[in-house]
Amino acid sequence: MDFALIMFVLLVITGGVWLLDRFVLRPRRAADAKEPWWVEYSKSFFPVILAVFMLRSFLVEPFKIPSGSMIPTLQVGDFILVNKYTLGIRLPIVNKKIVQINDPHRGDVMVFHYPENPSVDYIKRVVGLPGDTIVYKNNKQLYVNGVLQEDKPEGEYNYVEGGLRFVHTERYSENLDGHAHAVIVNPELPSVHLGSVADFPHREACSYNDEEMRCTVPAGHYFMMGDNRDNSRDSRYWGFVPDELIVGKAFMIWMNFGDLKRIGLSIN
Repeated sequence: MDFALIMFVLLVITGGVWLLDRFVLRPRRAADAKEPWWVEYSKSFFPVILAVFMLRSFLVEPFKIPSGSMIPTLQVGDFILVNKYTLGIRLPIVNKKIVQINDPHRGDVMVFHYPENPSVDYIKRVVGLPGDTIVYKNNKQLYVNGVLQEDKPEGEYNYVEGGLRFVHTERYSENLDGHAHAVIVNPELPSVHLGSVADFPHREACSYNDEEMRCTVPAGHYFMMGDNRDNSRDSRYWGFVPDELIVGKAFMIWMNFGDLKRIGLSIN
């Protein structure tokens, strides 16, 4: 069950008990009588649950990075904070936007509900905005609206995956619409594994061949890619992210129990 839904149910139960006691039970109880344990516990937990629910629903929500698709920007085991207010105010549970504040920008690292299974949260980088044409060539070069996005080589980048497999890649500094960030690529792998491309909504807006992938982003949707370009299942494979599935913008690493030096790092 979704954590926000669990919090909402607990909020309704504890708040209901508090109201029941305030207007029904307390007037009938003797002045020296002790509160029932279930009333006492509900009244104690209600303000705490309310504060956590409001904080997570409208301001900041924590997430844990479970995979290496955003290496080197984010590492497996990073605990991050996501700003939910910067894009607008959404109703909790149904995730319906009621107040528009900002739109995602190219280069933003976003948490969103996975289009193929909205109960799962994904984190990727925004590469394409509504109306953009995205081309990713087999030489790992990225074009946005016909403009090659500058990438400067920064040497090798090696990491261990799953505690067992050594992965060798090349690191680049990519400038995506003025937003500089690190990406890694494996030059021995194709830019897209064509056999893994799903039949997603608006699939007709994309074309694939051995030389390149080309997609035009529909209105109200975004094209997402992982910074670990050859170890990321992203919009190249399952399509576009509708605006209503976006959760918020990742902005800080608040904990990594395996590498304490990452605590407090900003997410670029």
